[in-house]
Amino acid sequence: MLEYLEPDWPAPPGVHAISSCRGNTGSSGPYRGLNLAQHVGDDPEQVERNRDLLYREAGLPAKPCWLQQVHGHRVVVASMPDVHDQPQEADAVETDRPGLVCAVMTADCLPVLFASMDGRWVAAAHAGWRGLASGVLRATLARAPADSEVMVWLGPAIGPDAFEVGDEVRQIFAGLHPAAAQAFRAGRSGRWWADIGQLARLQLLEAGVSRIYGGRYCTWTDARRFYSYRRDGVTGRMASLIWRN
Repeated sequence: MLEYLEPDWPAPPGVHAISSCRGNTGSSGPYRGLNLAQHVGDDPEQVERNRDLLYREAGLPAKPCWLQQVHGHRVVVASMPDVHDQPQEADAVETDRPGLVCAVMTADCLPVLFASMDGRWVAAAHAGWRGLASGVLRATLARAPADSEVMVWLGPAIGPDAFEVGDEVRQIFAGLHPAAAQAFRAGRSGRWWADIGQLARLQLLEAGVSRIYGGRYCTWTDARRFYSYRRDGVTGRMASLIWRN
């Protein structure tokens, strides 16, 4: 049976979202579970079976618009996928059309789902620290309708007690905003423990988004439900998806 999370947010009528879990169904070996990524070394045909299982059992209105994620800030408009098309190179996808599924894949990076309060617009962003530093959240919010208030859900990501980074990462965020210092805790030998969820919240608040939900799940500590690149190295990817009726 397919296992997935449903965001704990008061989504407007007609907006639906899920975040897939690893589970035990699908791939084997280091990818054991519902690996949805074609770029990690798993058997391509098995990945397609995993994607079909997600499509059927989660009741998606269409197959997701998958991306080729590059840790940047490019945002694209969702489209109906064609088997002959190459995934678009981007780290966020948005739409105001009903029935199209926005999706991002993660295995420690932060998946961020967006919805306008009136339900007319939805989006998904892949926000690792590089994406956050390059402005992927601000770029996604810039695509929202000008007259709309936006709500956000933060999906499963590596937690603040597991995400160790060098001082160069802390300096990058400190240069972007002085308040970012509160998202770092001193670690070993000049390194730092970073709270990627807090970094995202600071950027969202600065952009005027106050309705922020989620951020409760750590991928590194829960090997049964989540893939974690930092924990395992060779591993699969989950997906966080959003669409509107």
